[in-house]
Amino acid sequence: MVEGAREVFLRDGFEGASVDDIARAAGVSKATLYSYFPDKRLLFMEVATRQCKEQAQTSIENIDSSHPPREVLSRVAEQFLGFIYSEMGQRIFRICVAEADRFPQLGQEFYHSGPMIMRTAVVDYLREAVDRNELRIADFDLAADQFAELCKADLWPKLVFGIIRTVSEAEKARVIDGAVTTFLARYGTADAAPMTA
Repeated sequence: MVEGAREVFLRDGFEGASVDDIARAAGVSKATLYSYFPDKRLLFMEVATRQCKEQAQTSIENIDSSHPPREVLSRVAEQFLGFIYSEMGQRIFRICVAEADRFPQLGQEFYHSGPMIMRTAVVDYLREAVDRNELRIADFDLAADQFAELCKADLWPKLVFGIIRTVSEAEKARVIDGAVTTFLARYGTADAAPMTA
């Protein structure tokens, strides 16, 4: 059911996806679908949390913690922005905010499925970089959150509020470079190696 729903949501978007189409793609009846997911938003969040968890795991597997901060943080930012700039990422955010009162567990489940996994991986990397004297950090959780917020500067709010519709690779690269450079200006040491070619 979740795979069928994923196919329909990615093709038609949240608003455009009909329960009939989802049931047909999943090969089940509407009654069966509703017995598992009584609300379309709940089904969407199940699809979203699974996809986010998979993406977080893939991102973590692609991080080589032995590499210097500029290189690793640039890759983390690339993965992070790739998701939050995506249509799925924006829809998830909007639904979590819109349904916060009725379904507070939606946002909680989503946060634990991906963002928290990624945050933990970043904190672990920051600790290793401090041990190598490449960074100086006292509050690792705060530093990881600050980096995430730096990555969200400029373009993400514009996407969420509909000011812009798309982001070019050059615009994304500008945000990533700004986030990493600012973070290293605050937490870097003289031993922090530059990004490798």
